[in-house]
Amino acid sequence: MTTRQPTAFESIPAIDIAPLFGSDVQAQQATAEALGRAAREVGFFYVINHGISEARQQALFDQTKRLFELPLQRKMDYYIGKSDNHRGYVPAGEEAPDPSKADAKEAFDLSFELPDDHPEVRAGTPMMGANVWPDIDGFADDVYAYYQDVFAVGRALMGGFEQALGLEANTLLGEVTEPPSQLRLIHYPYDPNAQDAQGIGAHTDYECFTLLRPTAPGLEVMNGAGEWVDVPYRDDALVVNIGDMLEIWTNGAFVATSHRVRKVKEERYSFPLFFAADYHSQVAPLPQLLKDGETPNYEPLSAGDHLWAQTIQTFNYLKKRLADGEIELPDGARGAGTLGQHARHKDEA
Repeated sequence: MTTRQPTAFESIPAIDIAPLFGSDVQAQQATAEALGRAAREVGFFYVINHGISEARQQALFDQTKRLFELPLQRKMDYYIGKSDNHRGYVPAGEEAPDPSKADAKEAFDLSFELPDDHPEVRAGTPMMGANVWPDIDGFADDVYAYYQDVFAVGRALMGGFEQALGLEANTLLGEVTEPPSQLRLIHYPYDPNAQDAQGIGAHTDYECFTLLRPTAPGLEVMNGAGEWVDVPYRDDALVVNIGDMLEIWTNGAFVATSHRVRKVKEERYSFPLFFAADYHSQVAPLPQLLKDGETPNYEPLSAGDHLWAQTIQTFNYLKKRLADGEIELPDGARGAGTLGQHARHKDEA
């Protein structure tokens, strides 16, 4: 199978996306073209002038710090394994994208909020429903306000990708109305004994793309030569990386780029929004992006089933439910880490 590889880049481009929120058509097109180049050649880039206020971000940081400062016993009251839709507190060691290496972090997971009487919730669709909110004053309001802001940035980026690909409006945006797009609040505790090494194992993200707000350095991305490139910390930017679903939709033109986080001594926080397609969206190479006679490089997949299958294969509490027969992998589920650039490098090794 032939798919585009990222170039042997040595740095990460920064793109001013303010025009995506304005009315200047030429500026919008120029921004879309810049997004397209970055998605094809690197798969990773910064976006600046994204419109999320410093006050909104600071409220997110403050509430997250309050949560993770709670005693472990209190945090476990909100343990994700107690939920029926994959929301809540994730203790250290609960997940491992690389099954041979446990991640050195704790997290809190939330997603698109749906009421109990929503048809998807009533149908028992995985990962859909209400969030689990800690009993911390203002936490739900502040954190979900950030979620709504960063989700709006994601929709603006998806519109830019449509333009970059020459697609009609809503070709992709029409597939992101009420998706299981997860926001993770991640805490890397101070570790005086840490050596500069892996913190989160190398992986690509399952969804369309990720919008990350880190608070410190440590992120690395793999270039087309298989070399790890540092992603310097910027407090004025969100870091965006292409995920599996957008790679499939573009038949490999956009690159789902491998990345990892170094394990270092300093305490850090990280806030990724995994921008997903709607649960029942069918993701396959778009016919309008294929040349005459070109064969698609990817088999179709169900967006939600793919995300749910990968999640089951990553979290220990879900692995146990699977082993106990309480849940099943969706039909046609792919193995963990079988898509994207990292999988290709493993196949070539």
